[in-house]
Amino acid sequence: MSWSDVFRSRRMVVVFLLGFSGGLPLLLTSQTLQAWMTGAGATLDQLAALSTVGLAYTFKFAWAPLLDRYALPFLGRRRGWLLATQLALAAAIVTMGQLDPLATPELMFGMAVVVAVLGASQDIVIDAYKADILAPEERTAGASAYLIGYRIALVVAGTLAFVMADHLPWSVIYGLLAATLVVGVVATALATEPPAPADRPASLDAAIVMPLVELVKRLGWRELAIVVGFTMFYRFGDYFAQALIIPFFNRAAGFEFTEIAAVYKVLGFAGIALGGLSAGVLVPRYGMRRMLIAFGAAQALTNLLYVWLASAGNDLTVFCIAVFVDNTAGAMGTAAFIAVLMSKCSPAVSATQFAILTSLSSVGQRVFGPLADDVVGAVGWPGFFVVTSLLAIPGIVLAYYSEPSTRGSDVVLPPEPS
Repeated sequence: MSWSDVFRSRRMVVVFLLGFSGGLPLLLTSQTLQAWMTGAGATLDQLAALSTVGLAYTFKFAWAPLLDRYALPFLGRRRGWLLATQLALAAAIVTMGQLDPLATPELMFGMAVVVAVLGASQDIVIDAYKADILAPEERTAGASAYLIGYRIALVVAGTLAFVMADHLPWSVIYGLLAATLVVGVVATALATEPPAPADRPASLDAAIVMPLVELVKRLGWRELAIVVGFTMFYRFGDYFAQALIIPFFNRAAGFEFTEIAAVYKVLGFAGIALGGLSAGVLVPRYGMRRMLIAFGAAQALTNLLYVWLASAGNDLTVFCIAVFVDNTAGAMGTAAFIAVLMSKCSPAVSATQFAILTSLSSVGQRVFGPLADDVVGAVGWPGFFVVTSLLAIPGIVLAYYSEPSTRGSDVVLPPEPS
């Protein structure tokens, strides 16, 4: 199978549409909801409380075993849960749109939590579906297609919603956005249910214990330690930099928030699309390990572009170059990284294993992110981005040593005939 055949496959269309469905709920319980409540006159305490809603996405591994163990009585284990979460999400989003954030703030917060839990549950099932259905040579392309669909959903739920807010009430906006989840329903209808694994957990207790036990048996403790280290550190530097990237653009480089938003919407998305598609082409042709190392090095080096921006100051050209190149390299690394995580998961418990691995991957931002301001205070903004580049080195080294455990996905396709 050539790389062009991979991108033309029906599975890529399904994964792309599922990416849109997966990305849509995220902003509806965070930035878009904050904008609605801000316009309605909510207090800072009420707005600050919304930040806790996103914890559902951090701790989604806690209920992932339920989705591995139980299947609904229609469409199979993965597609059944996909359809159920998509329909429940649409209903919850419509309901949230009918609430008054000032008259019933507690009810609004509760519905936001419901939407976040359902959105995180949909993410669990989508990730498991990708890991179960994609062949080794399709994983990077699938991760790229999902990433692009996801980012399009963020534009729709963010930018488009803000534009509509000048002309329509929020109840109508949330209703229209809920209707776009038909994209996910179409994807579920088009999807092929993965074969049912013979070793699927027979009980909920088994579904909780089996993910780790299965990894140890299949990989061994030494190889599992390498996988865990790789998962935690491959994108550590990038995630650590993201903890303060917006304050850097605004306070250090001197750009207005409208400028930051415009550059990120256009050049950031263009970089992600280019990087994702490039990774989907390069990994099957040149092999996973080589590309992991190359993409990891690119991610590290592109952080140094922000050292240039820190020195240049309010220079729009430098800003645009840095954002575009950084997002391109980041998308290449992300697509390959997610493909590796897919290769680690067993179909029997892929929902739980993938949820655990993705939670581990975010430690650079969620656990160590609060330390970023201390680093800036000690070495300044240029030094901060040098540090984030150096933090990428352990992940690049572990990418090399993780090669034996990723051999199954290190597929090199023959060149296309001329």
